[in-house]
Amino acid sequence: MCSAESSATRIETDTLGEFSVPADALYGIHTARALVNFPLSGRPCAPALVRGMALVKLACARTNTALGHLERETGEAIAAACLELAEGRDDLSGAVIVDALQGGAGTSLNMNVNEVLANRAEEILGGKRGEYRRVHPLHHVNLHQSTNDVFPTALKVAATESLRRLEKAIAALQTAFQARERDFAAIVKVGRTQLQDACPLTLGAECSAWAEALGRDRWRVFKCEERLRVVNLGGTAIGTGLTAPRDYIFRVVDALREATRLHFARAENLVDATQNADAFVEVSGILKAHAVNLFKISSDLRLLASGPRAGLGEIRLPAVQVGSSIMPGKVNPVICEAVGQAALQVVAQDQAVTLAAQSGQLELNAFLPLLAHALLGNLELLERADTLFRTRCIDGLEADAGRCAELLEAALVHATALAPELGYEKAAEVAREALQERRTIREVVSGRDLLAPQTLDRLLSPQAMTALGQP
Repeated sequence: MCSAESSATRIETDTLGEFSVPADALYGIHTARALVNFPLSGRPCAPALVRGMALVKLACARTNTALGHLERETGEAIAAACLELAEGRDDLSGAVIVDALQGGAGTSLNMNVNEVLANRAEEILGGKRGEYRRVHPLHHVNLHQSTNDVFPTALKVAATESLRRLEKAIAALQTAFQARERDFAAIVKVGRTQLQDACPLTLGAECSAWAEALGRDRWRVFKCEERLRVVNLGGTAIGTGLTAPRDYIFRVVDALREATRLHFARAENLVDATQNADAFVEVSGILKAHAVNLFKISSDLRLLASGPRAGLGEIRLPAVQVGSSIMPGKVNPVICEAVGQAALQVVAQDQAVTLAAQSGQLELNAFLPLLAHALLGNLELLERADTLFRTRCIDGLEADAGRCAELLEAALVHATALAPELGYEKAAEVAREALQERRTIREVVSGRDLLAPQTLDRLLSPQAMTALGQP
């Protein structure tokens, strides 16, 4: 585009007066003002939220058309534009450009979407951008709506779809750990508590614990959808439904279910659903729990892979890149570190969700844009972290069976297995002697003739030491 074309503008008018808008822009005056007013994060709203807004607008347009509140041709053009935006058509989604952090409880995003849909629908009907002769952002696209019922409903649509993707990512990661559980089922190693030698266990059992934690995360995330199924669409400004016809209020959520194929229901108390955001805090807490497990697992793997010569070295992580600009040959556990950082970010943004939710006052929460930015950001970050962890680390995880056996033989964990036969005090005495003289437990017990060789072999066999309970 030449400079003359790129600098061309059109003049639009709102209740504050006139404002210039790029001549070819799909957005309009409200968006143009928001770009000046909110240059904060430098990031647009989450694509999932924009899609959620488009699906909500689709439900509203279809309901208004079916009830005769919109002319059929106008309503169908708006619906067509909504579908294009929901499917991520580049020119439409690229025109939703207001900052993720904005004043007005999300009004700027609502108006940005209204303007894009109105201009696109105007084009579908043969008009030009900025004319608004057949389709107006407020009179038609926003008919019987308020930002205050559209934005939180769109956020619930976006979060629910994101939760479903995250649940699949967690399930895949859990499956990867279950595969390692089977692979490493026969490898006996040192189990540690407080980073000290404790009891023997198999590396497979260790993997099973990580898989089980992820299984709980998967179930929690799956059940989270229930926390978001009640919406306030139809409540308009404060939940009383002011300006919306009764027939529209009773039917619009049905249209939302059809548009999204998600099981939404209209809140029985629309005033409550408009002013309170505690359901988002509950969901964010579940995401934080998953982040906690991810950090714990990634930290465990870093420790078990430490070395390769001077650390534990019981497992080998896939080498994915050179680890140092100064130390030749060094390879770092970078995937575990990246996953850990993602987990820490999720924990931090959970606090933002909490603070935003508690900042609502009376009939509305003006801080929902921050809440949406943090919550949807966490959902996307966790989905990516789970996928990265699985494909770049866990699928290629290897055990060093020789190192596990070496450390197990040298450790003092065998003393615990001998306690039922020798007694606690005698077993502790054996452990102290083995530590002081740098000998193995087996060597000390054999040297002092404390147990018959066959008894010692039985008690210290991998099967006996890792079986559930004392035979």
